[in-house]
Amino acid sequence: MRTFTAYIEWDPETNLYVGIVPSVPGAHTQAQTLDELQKNLKEVLELCFEENADLKDTSPRFVGLQQIEVVK
Repeated sequence: MRTFTAYIEWDPETNLYVGIVPSVPGAHTQAQTLDELQKNLKEVLELCFEENADLKDTSPRFVGLQQIEVVK
């Protein structure tokens, strides 16, 4: 079993949580609740690994997050 880190944001336009796993190309989804988002992310990760056998050797390493302020 491997553990992946997901980046999650709230989209006020759609009123949905949006999740992405940066270390896996194509691993992103959305949902109305965090529980549903976790389930969806697990499913999309499994699909990504089924479609691309090379990803099975991926060894992600979470480094951190940064917030960048910009003037509008």
